[in-house]
Amino acid sequence: MLYSLLKLLVRLHRPLFFRSIRVNRPELLRAKGPILICANHPNSFLDAVLLDTLFQQPIWSLARGDVFRGDFLTRLLTSIRILPVYRVSEGVENLSSNYETFSACKDIFRRNGVVLIFSEGLCINEWHLRPLKKGTARLALSSWKDGIDLQILPLGLNYSSFKSFGKDVVINIGTPISLSNFNLSGSEGQQLQQFNTVLTKNLESLVFEIEENDTARQKRLISPPSSPARKLFFALPGLAGWVLHLPLYLPAKLIARKTVATGHYDSILAALLFLAYPGYLLLMAVLLLILTGKAINMLFFIVLPITAYSFIQSGLSAGNKL
Repeated sequence: MLYSLLKLLVRLHRPLFFRSIRVNRPELLRAKGPILICANHPNSFLDAVLLDTLFQQPIWSLARGDVFRGDFLTRLLTSIRILPVYRVSEGVENLSSNYETFSACKDIFRRNGVVLIFSEGLCINEWHLRPLKKGTARLALSSWKDGIDLQILPLGLNYSSFKSFGKDVVINIGTPISLSNFNLSGSEGQQLQQFNTVLTKNLESLVFEIEENDTARQKRLISPPSSPARKLFFALPGLAGWVLHLPLYLPAKLIARKTVATGHYDSILAALLFLAYPGYLLLMAVLLLILTGKAINMLFFIVLPITAYSFIQSGLSAGNKL
């Protein structure tokens, strides 16, 4: 129930945070499991949230194990389809818990479900594919050895920015990989290496390689062209949207700025805005009702999001960086 509610909430608010989301092969968003989505990880938990709202089937995501602190958080995260994966840096004593997570993943696959894993094992705000960890290979090979007809779906996430509001995203999905793509002979180490070599080759064609300060290449590869007429059309309502949303946006931005060094800024900002926006709409509508006494002002529920969308589409948000 909580998972479905949050997914609906984010889907409704997504046009107010992203200017454009382009998928090279949208038909694969409707692919049926068992599927293991293997993605790069440039933007913290926003990566999983975004993909979860785009794919037709519900997605189980694997997240760093150190956030599963205590029974309450563990139950909460599990209820929204998040499972823990532990790294050596999070305690060698916790690594055995990964067997439980992999077992849960294989149960999901047996029910024709979808699991998302970030194969680099670490989130860094950059346009670069990093070396893959062995966790993805271990889960895939173990599933195949258990007779599960698992498909590997390589996926590259490419953001126009990690610090500006109203960003563009290009999602490149590769050709599904099956057991027939591998020759599982040799030692376990050789099998893991073979898997990572194949997956890396696939991801390299999906993840854009861009230098941090090469804004021209970022714009050319990720941001779609916008005509002057389109910008002019959205400019006036967009300016109104900027003014009307400052009381919400500025506090959220100040809170999110504290997480910049951790690479979580975009995700924290999006989470704060997604969760707070329904309450902000209600507050603004009620305030207008009290001040004017006219029930028609409850239409602010519709008008306010339109101005926010206009602000994003006008391009005024492009200069709104951290």
